[in-house]
Amino acid sequence: MRITRREFLKWAATSAAALGLSQLDLLRLEKVLADSSAPPVIWIQGASCSGCAISLLNVTDPTTVDDVLLNHISLKYHPNLSAVAGHMAMEKIEYEMIDKMGQFILVVEGSVPTSANGKYCIVGEKTDGTPWTMYQAVQDLAAKAKYVIAAGTCAAFGGIPGGNPNPTSVVHLDEIVEKNKVVNLPACPVHPTHLVKVILELISTGMPALDGEGRPKAFFSRKLHSNCPRRGTSRAKKIGEFGCMNGLGCNGPNTYIDCPLVKWNNGVNWCIGSNHPCIGCAYPGFPDAVSPFYKF
Repeated sequence: MRITRREFLKWAATSAAALGLSQLDLLRLEKVLADSSAPPVIWIQGASCSGCAISLLNVTDPTTVDDVLLNHISLKYHPNLSAVAGHMAMEKIEYEMIDKMGQFILVVEGSVPTSANGKYCIVGEKTDGTPWTMYQAVQDLAAKAKYVIAAGTCAAFGGIPGGNPNPTSVVHLDEIVEKNKVVNLPACPVHPTHLVKVILELISTGMPALDGEGRPKAFFSRKLHSNCPRRGTSRAKKIGEFGCMNGLGCNGPNTYIDCPLVKWNNGVNWCIGSNHPCIGCAYPGFPDAVSPFYKF
């Protein structure tokens, strides 16, 4: 089903009050979803907390989210940002999946449960009325996508939903998707700068250089501890105290990510900067392999 401008405005207006959108916001949102000339992006959520979607909205480097959405991509669907929902959203995804076959970037947020044929996580109902599980949606969409981004540790490595005893049999995204399509961006949540830079790189030059875990080398080539400004300082004796957190369970020596350089909250701070150990949220085995988070 092709969504017309009239239909879009009708759906957007229906959702405007609930979303708190102004008239200007609606015009901008319409442009984002209706612009067919920009590179298409489809974003789906599985077993997640929506934290990676919120992280995207906070991006300021290399640009702001409104610039990304208005000037760089055409966001065909996002469960939190799109005005459409329910069967209209599923029709939109199915249409774009075929219309933009081999062109769109698929962003997967959250892990993919596989037990009970994936019925622990339902994206929605397909146009024929059958449930569309996250497991099946990832396979259907990834097969037709040009690139797939695993946004956050849950999508990349299973994360918290995949922790022991993993009751829904969560799998890594690249276990069910062609690996040469996948870019893993672990962290809980995904770092917005990593995400936006990768999207822009995929659009402009193609697949970035990846390490053995499918992560961009530009962000994950060195352990956090290697760049930590606390390295070499005296050890802190308790959480909240200045010093090296290594004796308190810090996972910086084991985790590859550039947090000391990019920081969080638009460069305001990061875990160790606030006198708290790194919990290793970007580590492939998070959370089990880095637990307990604290050692005294």
